[in-house]
Amino acid sequence: MAIGTNGGGFGSRRRGGGALSEINVTPFVDVVLVLLIIFMLTAHVMEFGIEIDVPKVRAVKESAQDLPIVQISKDGLVYLNKDAVNINELGNIIRQKFGGKAKAVYVRADKDTVFQPIATVLAELGAQGFQVNVVTQPEEAAPKRR
Repeated sequence: MAIGTNGGGFGSRRRGGGALSEINVTPFVDVVLVLLIIFMLTAHVMEFGIEIDVPKVRAVKESAQDLPIVQISKDGLVYLNKDAVNINELGNIIRQKFGGKAKAVYVRADKDTVFQPIATVLAELGAQGFQVNVVTQPEEAAPKRR
């Protein structure tokens, strides 16, 4: 049986050579995958704002005024532009953000919203002296038959 004299056995690789420099990639891959998952979950929310499906009507009046927009979601949550607000403080917040120049507002409500939050918002805005303009969407004209 022959025995080698070159320092074989356990740890022989480190004894003779320089420093062993290997990068451990596993933590890096873990962090990248977590960031990817977070990005995938939040990208949908960042792309779309408040999703409101307004009702469709036949007669639509074109308007290009720059007014505050009060939005009511399906769940009855109230937003001023894109910020959530309390219904009872709505008039005061509009005056704070837009000053005295805001005499009218647009109200957008989802067509599936129950009427109670809409009625409450309309009553609050009316009590505060705002002119209320309701936002709707035009119906597509049905094709005429001959």
